[in-house]
Amino acid sequence: MQFQRNPDLELNRLSADALNPERASVDMMKARERTFIQGVYGWMFGGLLITALGAAWVMMSPAMQGYVRSYLFILIIAELGLVVALSFGINRFSPLAATTMFMTYSFLNGLTISGIIMVYTPASVLGAFIVAAGMFAAMSVYGLVTRRDLTSWGSFFFMGLIGLLLVMVVNGFFLRSSGLSFTISIVGVFIFVGLTAYDTQKLKAYAQVGGGRETNYAIFGALALYLDFINLFLMLLRLFGRRD
Repeated sequence: MQFQRNPDLELNRLSADALNPERASVDMMKARERTFIQGVYGWMFGGLLITALGAAWVMMSPAMQGYVRSYLFILIIAELGLVVALSFGINRFSPLAATTMFMTYSFLNGLTISGIIMVYTPASVLGAFIVAAGMFAAMSVYGLVTRRDLTSWGSFFFMGLIGLLLVMVVNGFFLRSSGLSFTISIVGVFIFVGLTAYDTQKLKAYAQVGGGRETNYAIFGALALYLDFINLFLMLLRLFGRRD
């Protein structure tokens, strides 16, 4: 059975919208927001796919493994440079340049994290990915539907992230404590789960940016969520992964 639309009802609805411009404006904003957010997740998943392809290339090629080991420091510096450039100069780049930078970063990140992934069994990597995807999805939904302002979350978790990075550096170069490393991973999961909800809620504000900058802000939002997911995945892998 097919349900036919009633033209009289449709005409009444359009007439009501015409008489109520505020309602029409709200509907347009919601539609724009929905389209923008879909685009952000599309870019994010595209970045993750490129990262996976880059990591797979290294894992299957001994020559690439040697290349990454030889130029690891340069690759990491290049990644940091791209993230800083996109974060602080997103309005200065053309949409094509912003897209190229994000995709390049995603590929370089795949090269650099391949060495971490190779340490663990395939089952551990898959398990960490599935759990990270589930946690990420749950917090993304929360960030989209909650009416609570998560601005305070951003400040709290960002400061926690700075502290976490400092502790990781100290532990990696000086203490080398397995117990502290375990604690770092637990705290890291907590931080990136919170940042996922915060960054997702910010997409609603980005959706209202005009002036031809929609693509740039979609890339910026995708980068934030990409980083949340990748770091959540790596923290879970450190916690529960089994080494070969």
